[in-house]
Amino acid sequence: MSKKRGLSLEEKREKMLQIFYDSQGFFLLKELEKLGPKKGVISQSVKDVIQTLVDDDLVFKDKIGTSVYFWSLPSCAGNQLRTVYRKFETDLQNNNKRHTELVEKCKTLKKGREESDAREEALNELKAIEQKHKELKEELAQYADNDPATIEAMKKAIEVAHSSANRWTDNIFTLRQWCSNNFPQAKEQLDHLYSEW
Repeated sequence: MSKKRGLSLEEKREKMLQIFYDSQGFFLLKELEKLGPKKGVISQSVKDVIQTLVDDDLVFKDKIGTSVYFWSLPSCAGNQLRTVYRKFETDLQNNNKRHTELVEKCKTLKKGREESDAREEALNELKAIEQKHKELKEELAQYADNDPATIEAMKKAIEVAHSSANRWTDNIFTLRQWCSNNFPQAKEQLDHLYSEW
């Protein structure tokens, strides 16, 4: 015994649209949830089906006071389809025009690029030059360590490191002097620690 299959989303949408088209009236969601099961759409899915129809502009909704009303007329669907058709027609014409322009541009670009011995020779020469350029770039990368800019950057980094080392040495001697002045009993221990360095 086979179970009865439920309606697909598209079938539910058609059934709910038929409710609007038959009555040509305005409905609250509660009314639609009562009318849906009569057409085979379970009341729990009515809200979702109506929302998909609203999203696709097949059903309109408007809030009046605290109530939300839904409606759809057969003429509205026809007008929407005509609008979509006109848009597609316009897009098709624009795309056909663009296609024609691109074909013409392609033909224009092909002029002077016909296969010939001179073109073949020029292409081979171009490939050889590109290969040579690649080899020279690789060779140049090997000598990057001897680059004057790199050496100059290294000299500046050395100067910064040298001045930093001097600054920290001065800081250490200043701290040692301060500790010796403020803690005379620790002077011998400090001298012993520094002599180990």
